Parts: sequence; structure tokens; C-alpha cells
Amino acid sequence: MIALTSVVILLPFVAAFAGMLLGPRLSELLRVRGPRHPREAAEAPTEPFSEAPAQAPAEAASEVPAEAPAEASVEAPVETSVEAPTEAAAEAPGEAPAEAPGEAAAGASAEVPGGGPRASERAWWRAALTAERSPLRNGPALIACLPVAVATVLAAIVAFAVWRTPGTRTGTLTLIETGTVPIEIGLRVDGLSAVVGLMVCSVALAVQVYSVAYMAKDPRYSSYAAFISLFTSAMLLVVYAGDLLLLYVGWEVMGVCSYFLIGHHWENRANSRAAVKAFLVTRLGDVGFLFGVFVLGMGARSFDIGEVLARAGTLPHATVTAAALLLLAGVAGKSAQFPLHTWLPDAMAGPTPISALIHAATMVAAGVYVVARVYGVFLEAPAALTLLGVVAVISMLGSALAALAQDDIKRVLAYSTISQLAVMAAGLAVGAWNGAIFHLLTHGAFKALLFLAAGCVILTAGSNMLRHYGGLRTGMPITFWSMTIGLAALAGVPPVSGWFSKDSVIEAAQHSATHGGEVATTSSGGVHIPAGVAWMVYAGLLLTVAVTAAYATRLWLMTFFGEPRGRYEVHEAPRLMAWTVAALAVPSAVLGFFGLGASELRPHLGPALLALLCVVAGAGAAFLVWNRDPAADPARALGPVRGVFARAFYVDELYAAVVVRPVRAVARQVVTVDGRGIDAAVVGVARGARRLAEPLRLPQNGNPQAYLTGLIAGIVLIAAGAVIFL
Repeated sequence: MIALTSVVILLPFVAAFAGMLLGPRLSELLRVRGPRHPREAAEAPTEPFSEAPAQAPAEAASEVPAEAPAEASVEAPVETSVEAPTEAAAEAPGEAPAEAPGEAAAGASAEVPGGGPRASERAWWRAALTAERSPLRNGPALIACLPVAVATVLAAIVAFAVWRTPGTRTGTLTLIETGTVPIEIGLRVDGLSAVVGLMVCSVALAVQVYSVAYMAKDPRYSSYAAFISLFTSAMLLVVYAGDLLLLYVGWEVMGVCSYFLIGHHWENRANSRAAVKAFLVTRLGDVGFLFGVFVLGMGARSFDIGEVLARAGTLPHATVTAAALLLLAGVAGKSAQFPLHTWLPDAMAGPTPISALIHAATMVAAGVYVVARVYGVFLEAPAALTLLGVVAVISMLGSALAALAQDDIKRVLAYSTISQLAVMAAGLAVGAWNGAIFHLLTHGAFKALLFLAAGCVILTAGSNMLRHYGGLRTGMPITFWSMTIGLAALAGVPPVSGWFSKDSVIEAAQHSATHGGEVATTSSGGVHIPAGVAWMVYAGLLLTVAVTAAYATRLWLMTFFGEPRGRYEVHEAPRLMAWTVAALAVPSAVLGFFGLGASELRPHLGPALLALLCVVAGAGAAFLVWNRDPAADPARALGPVRGVFARAFYVDELYAAVVVRPVRAVARQVVTVDGRGIDAAVVGVARGARRLAEPLRLPQNGNPQAYLTGLIAGIVLIAAGAVIFL
């Protein structure tokens, strides 16, 4: 079992390096020599066409510079599609991207999206056809997809074995002696790691397959696919690690990979800024996380997770509390919880499949997973659970309100991710361990579905903006029905998966609130959080359910209903993309039924009915506002607070005023002091030494005759001195 798990981790790791080094070369070896396939030749365009897909309304063109690289996400919502040029790479066979209104067809060559070399549009079209119809000739795609597919099968075997014979399996590869606390390089497989590992592999495989068509024209696809593989391997290491320090290694590798993937199109300044912001904000939390690992490991005299959990009850209360609070710093950073949540909406600068991977199954899920992994430590530190509950309420309700006012479809889903992760954190705060993990699994399915479906919509509309959509359901039936299932799961509509998992968290919160803040019962007695916090969590969950239903309904109606608000031809996404989205719709719809075997995951009439009323209230309010004027945005009903919600309560602006500007001012002063003080002193010393050396270098002029004359003169002087004085 441990050997099989090791292979699951190693396969994406090997694929990452193989894809980076061998991917393009393998494509050359697989390329068919001779004339092209007759069908490909027939479908290739005979006339050059514009690289840009159909544009959204005319005002969009004036708001984004025409020369902006593809997939450029900006900090504020933009009008035109930031990813459409790349996504147009995967147009369905035989369909050329629609030409932008008012624009003449581009020349025979144009800049490759992503700032690569220049290539003819005909070559781009061939690349798209090859990706769509001949994936076996795509070296980087083969190296990326096949190992992850095998890893998914092996992860399923591991999960099935654990399900058949429950228990914990551990294995140690080597033991590193440090002189104090040893470090075990080993793995730990139990029910939690088995199901989460399977979820990670499944979503990673879906993203890799989707990206074959989505990134068909991207000149840096090989490195893109390789970083996804490395990212997947790092998350699997976090999931299966049996030692806290080994877990931390995977934790940090994920952070580095996220930097490269979010900034994939680094030549655009907004993208590189978003990547740096994500890296710095998460590193800020990781400092606390690392110290928490040290405190916990040194206190338990072991970094082994099993040993730490076994000894948590015997540690001093102050040690456990300090360790849990420090770990929460890293959790807040990785899982984008208040106050370290601001990086995630800007991370939309990355390609849409990256958003699906990061926001569904890997990086943001890692924080919640770690809390669940060492939950026994948190049960010994009620103060940490209390703080987790407060942070969860602020994050889930604030982010849901922010999502309600966003105009960019990807930013709606980004704030939704923060909110849903907070729902999981709230579940852990009130003792709903099973419910939180169940919601982690269902969220991984439906959020990956929503992001990938959003990519299909952006491809067709050529815009990220909701107000440029409308009436897409007739031309995009697969995307429409798949996204309908995803949004229903997000809102908590029965009987799709999100309803089951969210209801279990709400029911646990209700139980905690009505029983004086009771969380769990341990060997040392009951664990409680303040009753006021428990009631706040319960009320926050119900309000979040209503707001979530409202913004999900708004997104659904503005995208697929009403009159089309853009000038573009509506068509379904390419097969590789559409089939991937449809495949994710299956677990999003039925995964909830797998929890019926556990009583704590089974819906009960009272809490389920109350949550359903909140869903109906939120969705109904959004529908009524939209129905008055289907051409307008329902968010207009928010009135003056819409701007506050759209700017996410100005937290970014607050950080800029309180942190960024003062730090920059101090940095400017440091540069001035360094330039006029320290550096000037060093330069002054150098100049003084040079001036003193000027007279001394006069004899050293490089003239041999001068040296010979000096030598003879010296001999004469010595001889004369000897004659005179001797």
C-alpha cells in the first residue's frame, strides 16, 4: 500500500521533469512526415483570419490596450476577454474564430499569445486541430496526461483498499537524525488521505486533459503542463505525508508552483504582479506555519503526525495553543481566509484551468486539509477553534457579498472559493470534521466544473464580463447543463452534492449553538467554544447560504438567459473541453449520495428545510430583480453598497494605505541613506585610495627601458656607496 502510494506521488513528479526536458522533442519524433491528413487539409482555413475571437460590445475595445498579451488578468475587472486569444486555439474543427467587429483580418502572421515567437495563423490552426483530433502527436500532452491518469487509477485502488479494510498504514523510507528530534521521511495512508488524494488526482487529470485544447496555441504549453504536474505531486505529498516537515516540503513546493502558474503570461505586468502578490501573502502565513510545526514537533519530541496526535493531550496547554494558532496563520494564507485572502481574486491572472486546479483541489484545499489532519491538536486548543470560527464567519459572509457584486465571472468564482473554504473551516470550528471533509470533496468537484465551464463561456463570448453574456444556453447545451449542476451544487440545491455536504455543516453548527458551544468529546472531557461564537457561526452559515444562492442565480441568469448582449457567434466548446466539463458534472451531481452511509452526513428534516428556505429566498430575490429587466444586472438592486461589495470592502486599499505605502516610503528612505551615506562612504574610501595610489603608480608605467634605467641607476648608486663608505 505504501509502495503504491509512493508511485502515486512520484508519477506526476517524474512527468514534470520529463515534460520540461523531453516534451517538445517528443512532439518532433511523433510528428507525421509527408502530406497532411486530407481532412485536416480540407478544414484548414484558406484565408488568414484575425487572431482575436469575437469581441464583446464596442466599449470593451477601448478599455483594454489592443497589444495586451493574452490571458492578462487585471486587478480591476476588464471588459474584453483576457484569455480569449489563447482559448481561441481550441476552436472546434472546421470553425474559424469569428472576426472582431470593425477589424480587418490580420496578416499571415501575428504574435503568439503569451509573448512567444511569431507564427502564421495557419500554423496556429493546425496546432488546434492536432490538439483536438490527434493528441497522440502532442508530446507535452502525452507526458502530462498519461502519468496523471495512471496515478488516478492507482489512487482509486488505494482508496478502495482503505474503504474495504479501514485503518492507518504507515511506512518510513528513511530516518534523518538531527541530534534532537528525528525527521521521518515516510507516508501515512488512512481514510482521509485516501479520499483527498483521489480527489486531487481526478481534478488534476481533468485540468490536464482540458488544457490540451485550451492551451493548444500557447508557445509555453510544455512548461505549463510540467508545472501542473509538479504542483499535483506537491499536493499529493502534503496529503500522504506522515511527517510534519515532509508535509511542509510539499506545502512550499506548491507555493513556488503557484507563483509560476499564476504568472504564466509574465510579460503582462498585471500577471506578474498577481503572481508576486500570491507568493508574498502566502509566504507571510507560511512563516507562522513553520514555527507552528517546530513548536508542535519539539513539544511532542517527534514530527511524526501519528506521534504528535497521540501526545497532543499530554502537552502543556500553552504549547498546544501556541502551535495551533501559528498553524492557523499558514492555513489562512494557503486557504485564502481573512485577513490573508486578498491574493486569491488577483490570482485570476493565471489561465483558467490553473484557477480550477488551485481553487478546487490543491493549494486552497491544503489549509483546510491540514487542520483536519491534525484536528486532535486543535481539539486541545479551544482558543484556536474559536479564532477559526470567527475568521470563518468573516471570510464566508464577506466573500459571498463581494461575489454578489462582481462583474468578472472568474472573480465571482474566486470570491465564491474563499466563501466555501470558510464554510469548511466553520465546520471544523464547530466539530463537524466529517462534514467539512465531505464539503471539501464535493467542492473540489463542482468548483473545478465551474471554472472549466467558465473557460468555455469566455472562449465563446471573448469576454470575462457577465454583462457581455446572455442567451448562451441554446448554442452551448453541454456547458449550460453542466454549469447548471455546478451552480446548483454551489448554492446547495437538493439533491446535488453541495446540498448534502453543506447541510451536514449547518446541522453541526446548529447542534453546537443549541448545546452551549459543544464541539466534541475527548478523553480529557468535552471541548467547547463560546456559545456566542457558535451562534455566530450558525447565523453566518445561514446568511451565506442565502447570499450564495443569490450570486449563483445571478451568474446563471446573466450568462445563459435573456437576449444575447454581445456580437459573437455562439458555439459549443471543443470536444476535449466540453467532455471534461460534462465528466465533472457527474460527481458534482451524485457525490452527495455517497455520504448517506454516515449518520452525521445524512440530511435531517429541520436543518435541511431551514437551509432550503435560505436558498429559495436568495435565489428568488435574484430572479425577481432580474426578471424586471433581463437586460440589466440584478446587482443594481444593491444600490450604494454595490461599490463597497465590488471592492471587497476596500481591504486591498486598506492594506495599501497601512502596509504597502509605509513600507515603500521606508524603502525609499533606506535607498537614500544607502546612496548618500553608506554607499557614498564606500565610494569615498575607494576614491581616496585611488588618489593616494596615483604617485606610487608613476614608476610602474610599463616601459622596459625605464625599468632597465632604474636598475642600472640602482646598481651605480650601490657601487658608489660601497666605494665611498667602505
